[in-house]
Amino acid sequence: MHHKTMPYRIFTVINTCFLIFLAVMCIVPLIHVLAVSFSSKSAADANLVGLWPQQFTLEAYKKTIDNPLFLHSIWVSVKRTILGTALTLLVTFLAAYPLSKETSVFRSRNIYSWLFVFSMVFTGGLVPFYIVIQKLGLIDSFWVLVLPSAVNTFLIILMLNFFRGIPKELEEASLIDGAGHFTTLFRIFLPISLPSIATIGLFSMVYHWNSWFDGLLYLNNNSQFPLATFLQTVIIQRDMSSMSMSPKEMELLSQTTVNAAQIFIGAAPILIVYPFLQKYFVKGMTLGSVKE
Repeated sequence: MHHKTMPYRIFTVINTCFLIFLAVMCIVPLIHVLAVSFSSKSAADANLVGLWPQQFTLEAYKKTIDNPLFLHSIWVSVKRTILGTALTLLVTFLAAYPLSKETSVFRSRNIYSWLFVFSMVFTGGLVPFYIVIQKLGLIDSFWVLVLPSAVNTFLIILMLNFFRGIPKELEEASLIDGAGHFTTLFRIFLPISLPSIATIGLFSMVYHWNSWFDGLLYLNNNSQFPLATFLQTVIIQRDMSSMSMSPKEMELLSQTTVNAAQIFIGAAPILIVYPFLQKYFVKGMTLGSVKE
């Protein structure tokens, strides 16, 4: 049914204009950063760059790629994102599945649910958490970037609600055929949970890729820093010592252009992955799975 009333047309025009405005507001800063990264030192330092590069040059990217610490930080972030996302998805599945059951099936469900909610609302603070990490021997370890964030209550709630929307007939048919809970979870629930997996996976990927504070807090050697922490030390703290730039190179390169190049390289992986996961956000995988 097509809505052709005047109020609906007005709403459509206003809504379209508003979404276009939001899209432009998100894209324009990215284009500006890209233009600055391709501009010369004099143009960038004089704030002459808008949405198009001035005095086009690739020196900022050459220096960034030639920096071994920057390349190693990308590798650390890639490992962290892959392992952290996989671990978060596994823990989220294993926690959300039993919590999605009724109390008649899982009697302790309410107790565990309140424990998860309590941990999300109340925390012990930064100092006790740091002491726990220290006692576990995770300081200056790669796993300090992955293990503490493996359990995310918000993501568990999202998956829990998705599991509740799956028709019970599917689980009942699986149990009747002799499948256990693990078989039902990984062979019935998992294949039809792609929209939820894509959403949770993207949330986890963005978190791990952009997280910088834990690396700055728990890692003492900049050679172990993930990309976000490395960029924070270079851009925010303006510590250019990790760039290994000679005085002559400092004269030819602008800190602004180098920072812009690093920012764009750091944002590129998420910008590339996001369109491939976007389609799963609106796709209902359980539609038509149960016939009446």
